[in-house]
Amino acid sequence: MVNGSRADNEPFKRLFLALECSAAQRQAIVQWRRALGLRSGKAVPGENLHLTLLFLGDVSSAQVPSLCAAIDTLQRPRAPVRLCLDRLQVWPRSRVLVLEPEQCPQVLSRLVYALQQALLPLGLGEQAREYRPHLTLSRDFNAQVPEASVAPEFILAARHFTLFESRKGRYWPLAQWPLVDREVDENNSPGSTGGQALW
Repeated sequence: MVNGSRADNEPFKRLFLALECSAAQRQAIVQWRRALGLRSGKAVPGENLHLTLLFLGDVSSAQVPSLCAAIDTLQRPRAPVRLCLDRLQVWPRSRVLVLEPEQCPQVLSRLVYALQQALLPLGLGEQAREYRPHLTLSRDFNAQVPEASVAPEFILAARHFTLFESRKGRYWPLAQWPLVDREVDENNSPGSTGGQALW
């Protein structure tokens, strides 16, 4: 099933790569956001909370296998990507309320750069701005940064990243890649580190 068709009737999917939050983290973030008493914007549904690595936009459905194959070749970190979402910010130009880390871990910056380089030959992954890791809490946000009675401190320790399709307001996982070599993660038991298709 696809998101739509281009003018030439070529099916396409609206895709992005992201780090997932656990169910417990999503619940904790939603509860914390509720305590902010927001009066502006549209809250991102709890099940959609994630940290974007790379927004790919509309991608031909026929190109998805090549996209996944390119990511399979990446040299990935041998440890979880860990960061602390501890800053509440408003991005006025994008009109979003976000959680972001005080500092972007180098391992995360290197991963995003590697993804960009792997996908450029396919005409994908080029970004006009410097990467800023963030988790979007609310869209169409037109207010100042709200005051939080409890400072944010959400630790994200991702062991994999995921290719998502945005479809009808929901995010559907299509494939997943480990950030920890399976051999290392399972005490040297053999295994592949390639992407796992989820559709």
